[in-house]
Amino acid sequence: MKQSLFVFTIAALIFLGACSKKTPMETNPLLVEYATPFKIAPFEKIKNQHYMPAFLKGMEEQNKNIEAIVNNSEAPTFANTIEALEYSGELLGKVGYVFYNLTSSNTNDSLKAIAQEVAPIASKHNDAIFLNNKLFARIKTVYEQKDQLNLSTEEKKLLTETYESFARGGANLPEDKKEEFSQINGKLAVLTLKFGDNVLNETNNYLMVVDKKNDLQGLPQASIDAAAKLATKKGHEGKWAFTTHKPSMIPFLQYAENRNLREMIFKAYINRGDNNNEFDNKEIIKEIVNLRIKRANLLGFENHAAFILDKNMAKTPETVNAKLASLMDKSLTVAKKEVKDMQQIIKEEGGRFKLEPWDWWYYAEKVKMKKYNLDENEIRPYLQLSNVIDGALYTANQLYGLQFEKKEGLPLPHPDATAYEVKEADGSHVGILFMDYHPRESKRGGAWMNAFQKQLTINGENIPPIITMVCNFTSPTEKLPSLLSIDEVETLFHEFGHALHGLLSRCKYESLSGTSVPRDFVELPSQIMEHWSTHPELLKYYGKHYKTGEIIPDELIAKIENAGKFNQGFATTEYLAAAILDMDYHTLTSPLDTDVNGFETKSMKNMKLIPEIVSRYRSTYFQHIFAGGYSAGYYAYIWAAILDSDAFDSFRKNGIFDKETATKFRKNILEKGGTEDAMEMYTKFKGAQPDENALLKDRGLI
Repeated sequence: MKQSLFVFTIAALIFLGACSKKTPMETNPLLVEYATPFKIAPFEKIKNQHYMPAFLKGMEEQNKNIEAIVNNSEAPTFANTIEALEYSGELLGKVGYVFYNLTSSNTNDSLKAIAQEVAPIASKHNDAIFLNNKLFARIKTVYEQKDQLNLSTEEKKLLTETYESFARGGANLPEDKKEEFSQINGKLAVLTLKFGDNVLNETNNYLMVVDKKNDLQGLPQASIDAAAKLATKKGHEGKWAFTTHKPSMIPFLQYAENRNLREMIFKAYINRGDNNNEFDNKEIIKEIVNLRIKRANLLGFENHAAFILDKNMAKTPETVNAKLASLMDKSLTVAKKEVKDMQQIIKEEGGRFKLEPWDWWYYAEKVKMKKYNLDENEIRPYLQLSNVIDGALYTANQLYGLQFEKKEGLPLPHPDATAYEVKEADGSHVGILFMDYHPRESKRGGAWMNAFQKQLTINGENIPPIITMVCNFTSPTEKLPSLLSIDEVETLFHEFGHALHGLLSRCKYESLSGTSVPRDFVELPSQIMEHWSTHPELLKYYGKHYKTGEIIPDELIAKIENAGKFNQGFATTEYLAAAILDMDYHTLTSPLDTDVNGFETKSMKNMKLIPEIVSRYRSTYFQHIFAGGYSAGYYAYIWAAILDSDAFDSFRKNGIFDKETATKFRKNILEKGGTEDAMEMYTKFKGAQPDENALLKDRGLI
């Protein structure tokens, strides 16, 4: 999500933590300049009790910055108003980077409770800036002169973004509506935080313990060993334990012959937040949806989607809904054929049951074996995590000349993380990259990239970025290293693409740098990297057997290529179902007063989703839209997929490591951040508007 240095958005603030006010400020490591290599936060010195004093001090300093701008006797100018605002709140930004990163990747009950306390305070601080009449008057004065100020492209963009952020932050509201607007923001800050906490608690609280070895039939040994290790850790010595974390659950759904247990773990996964207990999210969803409608209406928008999309490439809900409906029609056609293939195997094996959602992964594997003679367990030994990382780093080196030097002794956000110094081909410093690979109870699910410091330029000096990449990959066991699935390989390259977007930024203003781009454009740099992940040329580089070092055979590469379009009906359909559900919630123009499950069921019926497929995210654990920055924006992945498939066509034609094409992509996309219009940046790279046929061909949908 786009953030500015001077004020954090609500979505960013939901990850903030705070605590006791007793710590003397002079001993607080957050309140002094970091005396560390590369000015990395001294993580090992930062304690819970340091957060609240630093946060409050940051707000206090920013308030003084704002007062200085407002009380400036000189006429408003770009420098004394827009830039001064951009550079305000430096300490608040510094503290916030640590807060929301660590409470995503290394939280605990104390931090969760603290975050609940901080969210409304931070929201009020945020609103106090956006609703400051004198400040907005100065901004508006400069904005109205924008065509006479001889500003650079980036300066014009900052001016426009600043003005629009204030307008969207309630600055134009009548005085009697501003308090209501502020109250809505405060409530949303707390609710979205609670939603995410509930999902994490539900995920961590579930354990499926298997006590009969016969119930493990079909599972690969690596999954059995990992389950035994987890069971011992959880106090179930001699048994096997499975969770709804994907590295544990997905192999079980793919290979376990015990259909009843597949159903059990699948239902546990899809019912998170929907168990009518203390972690239930249904009422929270209704509150969030209805508050978003109120806020959008206050700002003059018909619904929340119209408010969000006004800043995205898509612009309108109608554009998004038309695109999603068209793609759903194509993907459902393919998914129905996939159902027939699996139902045929069930029949051939003597089964007398209809395919259910918890059967899909299991029988899809059988179809893959039958059609392509490809077993994922045959591939995993060649996909050792350390080698795949080498492949990603090699790709960046071949494309952009980047060098990655593993650094020991640097402060780490978690002991499991690894640090790299990133350098240009000439050895000059680019930034720092942290990688954090495996699940733990203190880490939320999924995979993401973020920054501990975004790139910016101050007084001509480049401030290099400090980027973090957090994943939840298959963990190593006593017998095996971390061996990835193809899906995990693609995820690694995806997040690495986001990391490159942050690392290679070359912008002046922090609020425009790196990934500060429209939501439906931000996935282009990440998703295009997935095209390299299993390209034959690259597989030959990093695909080495973990025991023998043998290069992955051509025969196996051919199988992977042939199966590249396999199961894309399912993958695209389950994704589109979630994207449409998101839009259905956020195009509501009147309050949601029906049961959340009933609303979801109606949505699935209207989109004609087949019963064999469940939406990738059901409402009660749909963190992207109810605890993150993707509300009315989950469609962005397929929108960006059109861009990335079309963009990668240029590499296919010119060579996957063609330097000229890579340089054009770097200069026009990766370095620009949000300093220009997204479509203009894309057409400068490609030379034309994006064509969706490349995506449809990639997925076998035409």
